[in-house]
Parts: sequence; structure tokens; C-alpha cells
Amino acid sequence: MNAAFEKLLGGKSGFTGLLVLSVLILAIFPLSMDIFRLNLVGKYLSYAFVAVGLVLCWGYGGILSLGQGVFFGLGGYCMAMFLKLEASDPISTKIQTTPGIPDFMDWNQITRLPLIWQPFHSLTLTLVAVLAVPTLLALIIGIAMFKRRVGDVYFSIVTQAIAAILSILIIGQQGLTGGVNGITDLKTLLGWDIRTDGAKLILYFVNAGLLLGCILFGRYILTSKLGRLLMAMRDKEERVRFSGYDVASFKIFVFCVAAMFSAIGGAMFTLQVGFMSPSFVGIVPSIEMVIFAAVGGRMSLLGAVYGTLLVNFGKSYFSEAFPELWLFLMGGLFIAVVMYFPNGLAGLYESHGRKWLARFKRTPKEPAPAFVPARPRPAVAPPVSNVPNVAPTNLEASQ
Repeated sequence: MNAAFEKLLGGKSGFTGLLVLSVLILAIFPLSMDIFRLNLVGKYLSYAFVAVGLVLCWGYGGILSLGQGVFFGLGGYCMAMFLKLEASDPISTKIQTTPGIPDFMDWNQITRLPLIWQPFHSLTLTLVAVLAVPTLLALIIGIAMFKRRVGDVYFSIVTQAIAAILSILIIGQQGLTGGVNGITDLKTLLGWDIRTDGAKLILYFVNAGLLLGCILFGRYILTSKLGRLLMAMRDKEERVRFSGYDVASFKIFVFCVAAMFSAIGGAMFTLQVGFMSPSFVGIVPSIEMVIFAAVGGRMSLLGAVYGTLLVNFGKSYFSEAFPELWLFLMGGLFIAVVMYFPNGLAGLYESHGRKWLARFKRTPKEPAPAFVPARPRPAVAPPVSNVPNVAPTNLEASQ
């Protein structure tokens, strides 16, 4: 491993952590789960894109966004619009009043495809929109907030308000967005049926590969000078500003990167689950996504993935085993993590896991010293009297 790549991965420990995660999601899960459970894991991993972005934005940049569901939803809606247009060909919609448009538009007496939907006939433009639309919105929000030095809790409140506004807007524009039901009945991608077991397996691996790619890109940012500046801005923003750096531009950049990660996750969610609705855009899902990062550790990219898996596995297990109590159990889990593990799973590993693993490392035994014959002890000289010489008295001298 060369020095640059080792630095990118965070040293040997970082390489080991990434390797363990890769083996877990690329080998252990696919080999040990049926396609239904694996598809659930794929859905959970699509949330992990948001958590990884929050580690950059919140953990290192000090920017707590409570509206990441906005970017997750925008990426998902862009992909859903393309899939819905493909599923709404004139043959499949011949029973409608206006064939060739999505069914919810026909129900709302729209007789012509709106202009905003026209670019989504192309998969290339759709992929560009998945990345560009959420990033552009994040850029506008960032310029409006950070250039005016709006931060801390005020920025969090603004992002939360944007999430509420967008969810209400999507629900209100039923003819354009499908309303509260969202965009459903998504079947094919360029003629490829995404509902089959084989397609779900392929999409799972694509999702996992993109997630690992985002983690590597995040590590690249953190190991660069920008990463050190982000931590400095989080701790001493005014000092960084007085040093001559444009703090607002750095904040805008990392906020846009987090938005782009969230949008990729939203697009992969739509492909794997087969629908997108405003329930993933509002305040509640946005706060849940922050919890994913907090449980995993807001200073660890890998921990964010584990936190997302743990919380969602807990939701699935508790809702199946204790349908009447699962909300209380999940609330107890969150409270316990905040009280006893404030740094999340990553902090727990740093404080206890490393010591536990160190016990199992084999330390080389020291070789027994060679036999050396004892040397003869030197003879000891007789002690010298310490009685001082006394000068003769006058009587002794006369004799």
C-alpha cells in the first residue's frame, strides 16, 4: 500500500475498517440473506448516504442540517419521474383519457405533460438532474445563509423550515407530483424490469459500490487541507476567518457535497423500493437521518453506515416483534446512546474496542538470555584503619 493511498484510508486501522465494512455488505449480507431481507438492507444503505454526508457537514464542519430529507427526496423524485414516464407509454396508458402521461395527472384532468417533466424522458439528463438539482438548491441555501453568517441553531431551524415547506408543496401540487401518495408503480429502467429478484440483487451491489465510493471521496476531503480547515472552523471559526480564509465558501462546499450524497441515496432508494413519496422529505425523516449519524458517531464515516444499519435493523425487529411498543423501545435506544455513548458506535470502539482487540494480538515472546558463567569476584583488600596519627606529647619526646 503506497503512502498516499494509506493516508486516504486513514492508515492501517482505516484500511481494516473499510475492508471489514466491504466484506460485510458485499459478501456476508448477500450470502446470508434472502432477496427480501437483502432488499431491505439495500434500502437502509441508501439512507447511509445521508449519514455519511452529515458526518462531513455536521461532524467536521459543525453545520447541523435538519433538512437533509429535502435533498434525499429531490434525488429520489428526479429518478422517479424518469421511471414513471417510461411506465406511462401510450400502450400501457391507453385506457386513460389522455394516454402517454402519468396516471395521477390524468386523474387531475391534466391533458398535457408539464414542461418540467420533459427533460426526464432522457436517462442522461435524469442522472444530471439527480446530482445538479439538489446541489443547486444547497448552493442557493448556503449562499443565502453562510454569506450572511447565519449559523448554529438558526441554520438548523431554517433547514427544518425548508423541509416542511417542500413537503407541503409536494403534497399540494398533486397534479405534478402525485400528492401525498407520491410517484408509484415504477416498473422498468430502459426496458429492464427492476422488480425481479435478479434486478434487486444487481441494484443492491450498485448501491453498495456507490456508498463505498462516497466514503472514499469523503476520506479524500478529510485528509486534505480542506478537512483540517473544516475542523478548525468548527472549533474556532473567527480565528480561521481572521487568518484570511473565506469561511463561507468552505461551508457552502461541504454543504453541497452532503446534499449530493443525499441525492444519490434518494435515487438508489427509488430504484430499489419502486416509489418515492413526500414522507421522505419532511421534518421527521430528516431528524431520523441525523440520528443515524449520531448513533454511528458523527466523526466517523464508517460509523455512520453502522449507525444507519443498527437503527433501521432495530426499527424492523422491534416493529415485527413488539408492534405496540416498538416506538418506545426505539426511543429508549436513542436515549441510551446519547447518555452513555455520546460519541456513538465509533467512540465506543475507540474507548473499549481497541483495548479488547489488543488482548488477542500475539506479542512476540522475548528469547531466554544465554548462559553466561559467573566471573570470579576480586579479592577484597583489608580495611584501612581510620585512627588518625597523633603527635607525641612532650613527655614522650623527652624520653
